[in-house]
Amino acid sequence: MTNLSDMMQKAQVMKQKMEEMQVKVLDMEVEGQAGAGMVKVVANGKGEIKKLDIDPSAIDPNDKELLEDLVIAAVNDAKSKGERMVAAETQKIMSDMGLPAGLDLPF
Repeated sequence: MTNLSDMMQKAQVMKQKMEEMQVKVLDMEVEGQAGAGMVKVVANGKGEIKKLDIDPSAIDPNDKELLEDLVIAAVNDAKSKGERMVAAETQKIMSDMGLPAGLDLPF
């Protein structure tokens, strides 16, 4: 029975660590870029945009679509980097607890 008890304790610790990580990702920052750095976006680990910087040379009133595309690309870049960062943190927690990589957890 101690095996079941050990598993339950590990699950509780894992749940607590995952909850702590969810709070931590709000403080993480990741930068996405597009157009060789003409558009930069800073987001937290949840993908919420915190800053947007557009180089004045990227602003052409006759080419609004290009600027829109650069902003979208920078946001997607930041989002992708943030997702990878969160996945790496999750894998680290799982590894520290001796759990297999890619384990699908209910929390």
